[in-house]
Formats: sequence, C-alpha cells, structure tokens
Amino acid sequence: MRTAQRFPGLCLIVSCLSLGGVVKSLSTAVAAIAPAAIVLAQSYPADSPAAEALARAVAAADRIAGIPDGQRTFENTVGAIDDLLAQLELDTNMMMFMAYVSTDAAQREKGLRAEEDVTNWLIAFGKREDIAAAVRAYAATRPALEGERERLLDFLLRDFRRAGMDLPTDQREKLAGIEREITRLGIEFEKNIRDDETTVPLTREELAGMPEEFIDALPRAGDLYLADMSYPTFIPMMDYAENETTRARMWVAYKRRGGQKNVEVLERILRLRAEAASILGYSHPADYEIEVRMAKNAATVKRFYDDLRPLVRAKAIKDWEEFQNAKREHTGDAKAVLQPWDQSFYEKRLMRSKYAVDSELVRQYFPLDRVMDGLFSITQSLYGLTYRDVTADADSLGWPVWHPDVRLYEVSDKADNRVLGWFFIDLHPRANKYSHAAQWGLAQHKVWSDGRVTKPLAALVCNFTKPTSDKPSLMTHDEVETFFHEFGHCLHTILSEATIWRFSGTGVERDFVEAPSQMFENWVWDPHVLGAFARHYRTDEPLPRELLDNMIAARNLGSGMKAERQIYYGLTDQIFHTAPGGEIDTIRIAVDLFGQAELYKPIENIWHHASFTHLIGYRAGYYGYLWSLVYAEDMFQRFKELGMLDPQAGQYYRKHILSRGGTRDGLDLVKTYLGREPSMEPFLRHLGLGE
Repeated sequence: MRTAQRFPGLCLIVSCLSLGGVVKSLSTAVAAIAPAAIVLAQSYPADSPAAEALARAVAAADRIAGIPDGQRTFENTVGAIDDLLAQLELDTNMMMFMAYVSTDAAQREKGLRAEEDVTNWLIAFGKREDIAAAVRAYAATRPALEGERERLLDFLLRDFRRAGMDLPTDQREKLAGIEREITRLGIEFEKNIRDDETTVPLTREELAGMPEEFIDALPRAGDLYLADMSYPTFIPMMDYAENETTRARMWVAYKRRGGQKNVEVLERILRLRAEAASILGYSHPADYEIEVRMAKNAATVKRFYDDLRPLVRAKAIKDWEEFQNAKREHTGDAKAVLQPWDQSFYEKRLMRSKYAVDSELVRQYFPLDRVMDGLFSITQSLYGLTYRDVTADADSLGWPVWHPDVRLYEVSDKADNRVLGWFFIDLHPRANKYSHAAQWGLAQHKVWSDGRVTKPLAALVCNFTKPTSDKPSLMTHDEVETFFHEFGHCLHTILSEATIWRFSGTGVERDFVEAPSQMFENWVWDPHVLGAFARHYRTDEPLPRELLDNMIAARNLGSGMKAERQIYYGLTDQIFHTAPGGEIDTIRIAVDLFGQAELYKPIENIWHHASFTHLIGYRAGYYGYLWSLVYAEDMFQRFKELGMLDPQAGQYYRKHILSRGGTRDGLDLVKTYLGREPSMEPFLRHLGLGE
C-alpha cells in the first residue's frame, strides 16, 4: 500500500497514528493527569535510545510552563510548543526510521524502542495540565493572530478539548493507561508482520509460468524453491503462476500473515479504543478520529460508501463475468468459478488476449534508471526545480546512507538556486526492510521562533527488483505508477512553505494526504510524458504507440472489482471502529463482509485483517484512499486542459496546493485551486463508472 509516513505531529489529542510503523502524528485520546502530571511527562527509561532528545524536550516543556501568564507571547508559548516538537523530530526521527530500513538488527530494535519511548513521552506531554493552562492563558489575552499562527492556536485549543482536559482526574488517569497500552499493542501488531518469515515450498513444475530470472532468484531448499511473502515475490506469483493451486497456496499464506496472535492483538486494541472514545464522550472511535478530517464524522463516510457502492457493483458484475469467462476458456472447465487468487492472473491474461498488453513486454520499456531520469526531468521542468546527487556528501550533511543502494539528492529552486530540501531513495528489497512503498517525511520545513529555517528531508522507500549482471531493474507499469505516486508525496514534503512545523508538507487532513500523489499517477498514462523516457532497455526503441494505446484502453480493466476491494477494506475499518464497546468477532465480520462487499464467496480459515496495518495506523481512516481520489481527479482536470507538461500549470499547482501543506483546510485549498466547488464526476470517469 502506498503511504506518506510522518513523525508524531503536534495534535495533542488525536491518537498515535502508526502508519506502516513510524508514528505519523501524535494526538492522543488521553487526558492530562493530576498531581503526577509533570512527573509522568518527565519520565522515560533512563537507558532509552532517545534519552538525550527527551531530556531536551522536558527542559523545553518546563520552560514553557514556567513563564508567568502575564508575560506570555505567541513565541514563548504556542510557537515554543511547535519548536519543541519539531526539535524532537529532528533529534529522533532518523533513529526511529532505521527500524524499517536498517540491515542491523540492533539498529532496528533501537529504532522500535525509541519509537515506543518517544510516543509514550508525547502522550504524557499531551496530558500536562501546566502546558494546557499555558496555552489557555495566552488565548485568554485574545491575541491578534492570523494565518498559520491563528490556526495553530485554534488547533491546540481543540487538541486539549479532545484530550479530555476537562474530565475528572480519575478518568484522565484511566485514559493515560489505555493509550499507553494501545501504543504498545500497535507496535507489537506491526512487528509480528515484519517478523513473519513464511515461505511456500514449490517444485519447478509448480512455478510454471514464472519468468526464468524470477525462479533463479528464489532461495532453495534441496529441489524446492521457497517463495516468501514479500511484494516482489508475491505479486508476480499472483500475476503469472499458471498453476491455480500454487496461486491459492500463496494467496492463503499471504492472508494468514500475522496469524491468530495478531487477531487477538487487534481485538484488544479495538476494545481499548472504544473505551477511550466513550470516556471522551464519543459514540465510537470512528467519530472521534474522523472529527478532525475532511469527512468530519462516520455518518458522512457511510453516505459516501452508500452512494458509491451501487455504481461500483454494476461495473464489478461486468468485470466478474469477463474474468470468469476468461477462466473457463483458459481451463476448459465450463463450471469453473473465479476465486480471489485468480483476479490478477486473469487480468494479465485479458490484457494480453483482449488488449494485446503483455506486462512482461511492457517491463522491457521501463528500466528503472531511465524511469527515474524521466521522473526527475518531468518534475524539474513542471515545478521549476533542480536535483543534484549529493550522496558523496551525505556524511558531512549529517545524514549518512544506511545501505550502499541508497542515494541522497538535493532539491533547489531553478529560479534563484535556493536549496529547498533533500530526499533519499532506497529502491530495492532486502531482508527485514519495510516491504511496501512509502515516503517518510524525516524533517519538515519550519521557521523557528528565532528566525532559523529547517529545510525538509524525505525518504522514498520502495521494493523494485534489483538489477542483475546482465539485465537492469525492469519495472512493471504498476511500479512506475507507484514510483510517481511516492514521489508526489516527496514533493509535497519538500516544496512546503509552511512556517509552522505542524502544518508543513503532508501535515494535512488524513483523508486529503493521498490526493496530490494520486493525482500524479495520471502522468504515467500520458503519451507525451511516456515518450520522454519509456524506451526498450536493449534497443532504445520508444514504447510503441499501439502498445500504449492498448494499455490506456485496458486501464479500467477490472476497475469495478478493484474499487469493491477498496470498499471492503474501508468498510472493515469502519465496522471495526463503530462496534459498540469495540466488542466484535473480527474473523467472522471480515469473512462475512468479504462476501457482501465483493462478488467472491467467503474464504474460511484466513484473516485478512491480521496483516492489515492500516487498521492500526489509519484508525477508521482507510476510506480516505477513495475519498481523496475524488479531489485528486478533480484537481487533475486543470492539467488535462492546460497540458501535462505545462510549467504554468505546474507552478500554479505548486503555489496553491503543494507549498501550502496544512496551512488551510484541504477543502479550502482545493476550492481556491479549482476556482469552484469540487465535483465527483472526474472521479467516476477515472474508475470507468461515469459512462
């Protein structure tokens, strides 16, 4: 799953969002503690890897609390809180990031421990009565603020309200314990997935249909080949393995990652979240979480799905019939029934047979180095930027690379040569590395109270096939789309001009954060864009126009079934987080809902949700992937009208969306950019549902 990762943001109340691992924003659903508040806020393990950073944070917090109310200013109170959290990010984020990319087990463990310690400290900081009192005392002076400063004060006041600062002491103490346990369990849930080393042993015959280089790269145990659950292994197996039993074994093993132990962990988390929401006065965790997003409440999300499901179902039925007929024709079995492990396989077959699109042939036109050159060239031209490889200077810049594959780039504004920020790229799989694709915001643009400026640092973590001695890394078109998507997050981080750390880069509502990256995926479908870099890795011939036209024609192949899959995940998330008291048989609900939301018959003895990390990280927010796509496709209309490579369109988008971060509500940014109210029609056309 594609994601934008960020360190704990300043929301002092919205719960610890761990997305794929690194805590994404601090907003804890727990309140201030009583007389022990300051003691707890200053407490952390003496041997914590983050001890020095936390000691500095404690000192900064105490300085804020100790200022007499009559001497409070924005800079020494509200701005100082933003400074404190930004500094803590700078001091600890790289350490925590290592938990997901380091080859050193000790470094990974150190990162996980630092993440837990920092998160717990932030929860305690969000419960300090003296800090809340300081902000309220400053707000009582009715300061004449505007822009980001006014927004930050408003958000802090909202944070303290949502943190339950008005609750009785015993209730706040109870919340504190609940949130600490949720954090611990969330880390355990994700660690169980990362540590899963499940492999499926297969004979050479059972690997029929797989490319020779793929088979040769698999580890072996005697005469058997061992297929693990990493994306670079699992996805090709679903796409090309001719043996249905092989596909089924891989699919079932993949869906069992995390196992019963993660089912138990998740159900415990759901009960605790429901208990916390109840104490805070909310009907369920979904309403609590969505309150600070674009949708505002779970009822709005339900209406969104209610409106969308019948439109999607009509297209999904057509897709289902097309795919099932393809299976029956391929197998010669007139009664063959389409199964979940068949979907990708028959999608690829239909692409070849109906649209003459062979994914393996397409890969030959997308060598990674050329794709990266094209991506860099397009974005530099579109947004007026210059990129420079500064890997050789990484140590002196203070950001050493963690593996020989990693590169570091500097980003400058072409107009005046100002350095805007930096980004790492870590593109190939390896043992114990984060196994999906994501962008981490390691440092955010920030103007400090003393006038200093911190520039952004991002990291793109992907898992594209490594080159071999005789062949470069060749990308599927889906991987090219993923690369553009993640780079969209990277630019959202680096091109930020927000002065307040909390609002910088991807510090927007969680149901808007994917929109800029989803919009950028459209570039890999444009003939003029692809003409700039899509060339055969051996002959240097451009991607044939006929092949590209066929790819475009096939873009909505299976779009109805794919949308239903997204709806299934989103509904699972919503139902889990609206269950009364959090009491729910997650296995039964997940299986039953699978049969309702999709056209497949339910599959027993699997547990999709045991490895669905977004249940831990997005907390009732998975709907945001489809929700944000509505805005992404609407924003894209301007580029369709003016040109995909038009610098004026790019600069306008940079100015009104990318540079603004979360300095205004996402809906307001979109309205300003569009010059009108948003429309759902481009989104429906994008899915092939609007005809």
